[in-house]
Amino acid sequence: MTDRDALSRRAVLQTVAGAGLASVAGCSAFEGGSDDAASTVEGERAEELARRFAPTLYFDQAEPWFPTDPRPYTSEQDGETVVDGFDAFDGYHERMTEGEPPDPTAFYNVVEYENSPLAVVQFWFYSAFDQFTTNFHWHDWEVLHVFVDTGTGDPQLYVASSHSRKVPNNEFLDPDPEMVPRILSELGSHSSALSVNDARDRFTRLPEGDRFADITNSAVETIEDLAEIPVAYGLPRDEGSRLPYLVPEYEGAPLYEHERLPSVSREDLISESLTIRSFDSLTQPPTDLPTRETGLVFQHTNRGEADPDIEYDLVPSSELEHIADFTGPQLSFEFAVPEFVEDAVSGHITTTGAPWNQPRYENPAADISEPNHRAALAERYDAIGAPAEIRTVVASLSEAVSNDDAPEDDGLTTEDTSVESVALLESDPEAVPTFSGLAVVQDVPAGDHRFTVNGAGVAPHSETVSVPDAESADGPTRAGVDGKLPLVARENATRLEVDPSGADSDLTDLAVEDDFAGRLYDAPLSEPDAVYVHSGGAYTTEVRDRDDEIGAFRVNPDPEAETAATIDEPRTGKASLASFLVDIAEETRQSVLDEMDDGGDDGDTDDDDDDNPGSSGGSENAIRGLERALAAVVEAARRATERAEAGDRGNADKQLQAVADRLQRVATRIEDASDDLSDPLSNAARKRLDQAERRTEQAQAADKL
Repeated sequence: MTDRDALSRRAVLQTVAGAGLASVAGCSAFEGGSDDAASTVEGERAEELARRFAPTLYFDQAEPWFPTDPRPYTSEQDGETVVDGFDAFDGYHERMTEGEPPDPTAFYNVVEYENSPLAVVQFWFYSAFDQFTTNFHWHDWEVLHVFVDTGTGDPQLYVASSHSRKVPNNEFLDPDPEMVPRILSELGSHSSALSVNDARDRFTRLPEGDRFADITNSAVETIEDLAEIPVAYGLPRDEGSRLPYLVPEYEGAPLYEHERLPSVSREDLISESLTIRSFDSLTQPPTDLPTRETGLVFQHTNRGEADPDIEYDLVPSSELEHIADFTGPQLSFEFAVPEFVEDAVSGHITTTGAPWNQPRYENPAADISEPNHRAALAERYDAIGAPAEIRTVVASLSEAVSNDDAPEDDGLTTEDTSVESVALLESDPEAVPTFSGLAVVQDVPAGDHRFTVNGAGVAPHSETVSVPDAESADGPTRAGVDGKLPLVARENATRLEVDPSGADSDLTDLAVEDDFAGRLYDAPLSEPDAVYVHSGGAYTTEVRDRDDEIGAFRVNPDPEAETAATIDEPRTGKASLASFLVDIAEETRQSVLDEMDDGGDDGDTDDDDDDNPGSSGGSENAIRGLERALAAVVEAARRATERAEAGDRGNADKQLQAVADRLQRVATRIEDASDDLSDPLSNAARKRLDQAERRTEQAQAADKL
């Protein structure tokens, strides 16, 4: 079993949704209880702690930007010392003439909490550039926090920085005091995964035999039969996932072509084997992206823990604090957002700044993303405040694909996606990468948010999510349908557009179901919306209004059309549901006719249809009996629609009861004909029967005509 097989994304989703999870659903160290003030430790004592815990770093073999010293690239701007992005980027590659990383350096900062034995050794690593799948920017600072008890000398907690404060860090509680910390640096982004077991150069999310996991981020405790899967970013390419990287551009041209970067060429960036020009440049997710392989190993001078390729210097970060800022023109990362009629393109940026200007520099506890870890430290040390509640949005991504059990172009299933994607809340400019197909966005403000997912070769997905003031007993806010969010390859994607402004009531919700894959989209609806669906599906689109009345519409995409359907008058009530019954019954009837050897005979549509399909003619009579039963449903549903539209409630309900009775006859006819119909059509007929029965019950219960 591979790491990816062991790590079921749906299991992770159930994990984060469970009441026993604290790491995502419970409390937050980001806005936890008040921590005591911390003061800087200097001199030999700080240096001794730094030397003891100086980590060994393992880099990807394709990594172009290693930890270095930014001071050679400083300049003066408006009376302040800064590091300009162009200067650092170009200067770094100019000095890397022999293929040897220039000035390999780690900067350390040591603080201790007042009236407490708890101290923290911070290791800050500077890279000249960040090129990743979610964004790219000048300068990159990553940090490892080592919380240590100065009384016992034992480390208490490792916190290795992930992509942002919106993504769970990689953390380990109570590490072995004799072990040298190890960091697995993610290619391009330099996000830091931990390695604390004997598999030194790989990330282990779950225990394997006698080997323990590399993180102690919490997982579910109360859901039976689920492995305890820790929720943290980790190292996707080391876990079997594919990650496509993007080519950074500035003002419409590849960044390496800029006149201020004469020392930088295309070969100095992430390898072309891992890179695409844009997410929408592919028609389907890439399948040939290489996974992670270890390259250079960095170790502190005279460490002796391993046989390193590069030895780095340890320098107090105080020697950099004269640098006021790390500057450079903003580089954007574009997100396509599905909107009615035409997609919008939204530009989002991330910025970096000097570590000594960040809250976590003075109070490292502010960077603990696992509430159970903060709670453990709070129990041991009065200096650390208790965790507080946070709000989190989660989604488990999959891919919608054609279903072999369905008729051609008439049914879907979902499967694991092998390529990681990017998620974004429109209220926050920080895009977050998925890990093992799971999107987790922490520390989300209460209210309505537009949640958008982009991925290489897939159509963008966007929906509104409503985040409550406090986490419910069910855990975090789940995007998609109960947290499951299927994406569609661009080559198979077609737009379904719904305009509530043409509705006859105040609509509140929109859902889309495929006959075979079930509900694929379920989100609030208040303004014109667009959803990308697979052209090979057969869909029921449902709307709901403020009075909890329901409307339904049948959608069968044309694989050659750009738009599956535009529903510009989405009604609710009996007439809408009865009209849907006409459509789904007629669609199924036509499919049955197509399988009849003689091309079909409309036959009678009253209650005197053939009750004995098997009396003569064998299979032909069985299929014809099914066709006639469906025709009877069509006629009764059409009458129900007309009566409801005319305001005749009594006769509309009478005809709906006739529909219900005739659907029972259809069920019998399906079984009679099942040996004579193709398996896909038999499967589809049963699926559509279930849908029709449900919508009939809703129509009968509807107060609105």
